Amino acid sequence: MLVGVGVGKRQSRPWVVSDELWSLVEPLLPQPGPKRVEGRPRVPDRQALCGILFVLHTGIQWEYLPQELGFGSGMTCWRRLAAWNEAGVWDELYLVLLRKLRSARQLDWSRAVIDSSHVRAAPAGPKSGPSPVDRARPGSKHHILTDAQGIPLAVSLTGGNRNDVTELIPLLNKVPAVTGLVGRPRKRPALLFADRGYDHDKYREKVRMLGVRPVIARRGVPHGSGLGVYRWVVERTIAWFHGFRRLRIRWERRDDIHEA
Repeated sequence: MLVGVGVGKRQSRPWVVSDELWSLVEPLLPQPGPKRVEGRPRVPDRQALCGILFVLHTGIQWEYLPQELGFGSGMTCWRRLAAWNEAGVWDELYLVLLRKLRSARQLDWSRAVIDSSHVRAAPAGPKSGPSPVDRARPGSKHHILTDAQGIPLAVSLTGGNRNDVTELIPLLNKVPAVTGLVGRPRKRPALLFADRGYDHDKYREKVRMLGVRPVIARRGVPHGSGLGVYRWVVERTIAWFHGFRRLRIRWERRDDIHEA
């Protein structure tokens, strides 16, 4: 998912990989093995990445990727996506981007914000379940933890029937240790903001044990909690993610491909 966030949205063709982005991605890619049989030349990795981003942005089925775009076939792009995911490319790229942000002092660790969003799972598969907001149809949840500005620090996928609070500690633990400045790598925010769905004292204590102060709205508080002035950034980030049509509805049966 982060690759999509890292591509500028103001381009007329946002699936075209810029030289700057490619300079970060290329060193992370595994070297292709020797071809077993002679045939067509291998689609260049950069063009395959453009094809992956084209599908991410437009939401079309892989097999309908237009050949005239020069990205190779949809199945070629899908196989490249799966192979790179298995090699850990996306996790490494995610960390590279976070390091660049921290070195530029553009990560705000003063607080983190957590939230989730339901998406319909067109084919039921791993990490899908009966959605309580969609008449028990198969669905999944995107759980997202951001910094104070809405930059994603950790993302996870679960079934649509998973309680939000169960992903609170796993997401905090999933934040990587980010270098980029002199001193220790940074991993924990100072505060954690969350809505009433995370209102459990047991989890507040678990958050404190990680060295983070929880600021979680309580159920039954009149006139709202007032935390919306801080929490809106994660809602905006979720909207950014769902601006990519391939993420707005989960079309991938395989959960690892959707997460990639």
